[in-house]
Amino acid sequence: MRSRLWGFVVPLIVAAAGTIVVVDMALEGQARGAAPAAQAYRAPRTPDGKPNLNGVWQSMNEANWNIEAHSAEGPRMWQMGAADAMPPGLGIVEGGPIPYLPAAVAKRKENYDKRLTRDGDPEVKCYLPGVPRAMYQNMPFQIIQSTDHIMMVFQFAGALRTVYMKPTPGPADSWMGWSNGKWDGESLVIDTKDFNGLAWFDRVGNFASEKLHVIERITAASPDHLNYEATIEDPQTFSRPWKISFPLYRRKEANARLLEFKCIEYSEDVIYGHLRKVPLN
Repeated sequence: MRSRLWGFVVPLIVAAAGTIVVVDMALEGQARGAAPAAQAYRAPRTPDGKPNLNGVWQSMNEANWNIEAHSAEGPRMWQMGAADAMPPGLGIVEGGPIPYLPAAVAKRKENYDKRLTRDGDPEVKCYLPGVPRAMYQNMPFQIIQSTDHIMMVFQFAGALRTVYMKPTPGPADSWMGWSNGKWDGESLVIDTKDFNGLAWFDRVGNFASEKLHVIERITAASPDHLNYEATIEDPQTFSRPWKISFPLYRRKEANARLLEFKCIEYSEDVIYGHLRKVPLN
């Protein structure tokens, strides 16, 4: 009986020992950098052979409230209670806080203090969100791709952005800047300049001047999400370039599309209410 038992157990022990050795060798190989790298995703192609980024996309983060890591904050309007509270967020800024120059720190505090006034966050007045804020504003946007141009249509305020795939100089400064693009392998690289310096990055007053220069990389990481990153430069506001990154997710509803959000009608009293002879109650 005993010999039969050992005849059954010993092969199991040997097999288990072999498994341990295999696992240990695999772990050792990883420690030495010998583990095989995961194969990079390759997006479907458009007729001209470029990665196909067409679709309706949306961010899933709290950056529109504050692009830096932040805790929750009480309501701005006490009448709305928790519905107007700022949720906590991990932030999208890489490598620590935004490297503001000393004078810009004071400007950022001024922005924060006036964020609820008529001269505060441009989003309150339905002004165009600017770049890169339009990419993480918690509303869907659509990429429409062709050979010479890539259009980005945003639900907020009906904002529109054209990426010129044949470099074109910007005619004038604007809220959304002027974007020239190129392909770098699987990545769409967008170089945007010529801003008017009026847009904010978020609702707490992070900002840049008209010297802002944004270089974005958008890369398909799976059929249903894109990796987005942007390097931000502005020698008038920041001591060095800095970077943000986050994923964008495809809207998967069967009828996913942009809906109309022409928000200017909701902003008229904020902008012009002070001109009323008889204020509203």
